[in-house]
Amino acid sequence: MAWFPKLLKSTFILRKCPKYRVAWSCIRFADSCSGSPPNPVSAAGKASRLGTTQRDLQGHQQKETGVSVPSPEETPQVSFDQAIAEEVKDHLRHLKDEIVSHWTGPEGRPLHEVLIEQAKVIWQFRGKEDLAKWTVTSDKTIGGRSEVFLKMGKNNQSALLYGTLNSQAPQDGESSRGGYCAMMSKVPRGFLERKKFYDWSQFNTLYLRVRGDGRPWMVNIQQDTDLVQRSNQMYSYFMFTRGGPYWQDVKIPFSKFFFSNQGRVRDVQHQLLLDKISSIGFTLADKVDGPFFLEIDFIGVFTDPAHTEEFAYENSPELNPRLFK
Repeated sequence: MAWFPKLLKSTFILRKCPKYRVAWSCIRFADSCSGSPPNPVSAAGKASRLGTTQRDLQGHQQKETGVSVPSPEETPQVSFDQAIAEEVKDHLRHLKDEIVSHWTGPEGRPLHEVLIEQAKVIWQFRGKEDLAKWTVTSDKTIGGRSEVFLKMGKNNQSALLYGTLNSQAPQDGESSRGGYCAMMSKVPRGFLERKKFYDWSQFNTLYLRVRGDGRPWMVNIQQDTDLVQRSNQMYSYFMFTRGGPYWQDVKIPFSKFFFSNQGRVRDVQHQLLLDKISSIGFTLADKVDGPFFLEIDFIGVFTDPAHTEEFAYENSPELNPRLFK
């Protein structure tokens, strides 16, 4: 008879469920309309058993938590105007996210942070992973005798470029000049080796912290271009180191960089496009044989409010008539 309490329990739960109240009322109505009158003794026994069973079920329900099904009267009513307002707010939020994500600055940063930025460090040297972003070369690649090396400086707080310069021309019968060493940053690459570039359009000055041996260096900035005939074109300016144990801050306005091609200054000058910078480099070719070194702490850009010059070099109508149309 273990199944009888379970049956009563399920019947009690169904009676409490709103969905089966109608069916339970129909069953009671059918029992009341049956032809046989109820037996008083059996009815009394049945009532006592039902009372005991209900008390047991109430005690059991206090121990176990049942699933409460809300009645239709307790269901919250949502108005049509409120649903429309929430839907409109949701769509406006998505529209705002799309607009903000579209108006982003360089390197995916928020545009409002980029606009108020006054200075930015592009390259710094604090480990070997920073040296991997650079490459060195010398006239040894064409048969010369100059040597150049790059390593981390003292306490891994700078990069040390050192070597020996030899201006003797290669004995190959083709090159008439020699004696140069250079250091150049690698072009950043993206997905599937796609070329990327730096955007410095909000800055007007190149900022370096270096320590050298008194030699003059050439700072070269290469502009990203899709034209093959302009692949060797770059913009250059001089950087004079003063020597000694002290660091020096070098600030070069971008308007001072002059246009050159294959090491020669061109007569027709073009302004540097700061939104498509691919690499920067340093070249030593002062024809002074002997050892050299250049220590670099960081390379950055910043905005100098006192500098208002746009371009330092002029062109005549004969040299560049397109500028005077």
